Amino acid sequence: MTPIPLAEELLLLAYDDQTGKATGSRIGLDLGMAAAVLIDLALANRIAYAADGHLTVVDATPLGDPVADAVLKKVATEEPHTPAQWLQRLRHRLRTRVLEDLCARGVVQDVDETQLGVIHVHRYPTTDPAYEAEIRARLAAALIGNTLPDERTAALATLLVAARMEPALKLPADEVDRAHERLAEIASNAGFVGDVTLEDSIVRPSVALVVATLGKAIQAALGAPKPI
Repeated sequence: MTPIPLAEELLLLAYDDQTGKATGSRIGLDLGMAAAVLIDLALANRIAYAADGHLTVVDATPLGDPVADAVLKKVATEEPHTPAQWLQRLRHRLRTRVLEDLCARGVVQDVDETQLGVIHVHRYPTTDPAYEAEIRARLAAALIGNTLPDERTAALATLLVAARMEPALKLPADEVDRAHERLAEIASNAGFVGDVTLEDSIVRPSVALVVATLGKAIQAALGAPKPI
């Protein structure tokens, strides 16, 4: 199956297949999706984290994905911004754009409902479960099994931690503790938390810098988690 953008993967995990409604923190998802687009560009060697603390373009060649290419053009042509600033600039309407693309490809369906006679509410139930099934299988192999994740899966797992979206994994109850341990381990080895050096990272050092700075920017924007 052809890989889909990380922002789409994150969204499919966050939306309930049957109800078509987002679960968990909406701002966490929006920030996570903005970070996902930037991480895809880093994985494709298009952007990098510069010594001055800004994200910079190292190769302006388009990827062929409209969303990613629009962001690449912004980073290339606008004044320099930090990862945290880019997250805030990119998160607005990004989810709508990604949902439109998924609807156009028949992955989800736009169900427009009217409440109280005037309020339009959109739901997006899944119509093609193959993509989400592949994503969940890949994450399960990394979190429950002993499979070392590839860079994209490691980045996705790190985004789930940063955006506090672990409940979206919907893992069996007896596997939750194991999965949380592996999530923390993967996030650490991606440079996001802990004292692991970039040389030991499971992603390239240049990508790990982008993942780490974006992940920390998401957490800073979300603030301290509420006590249980």
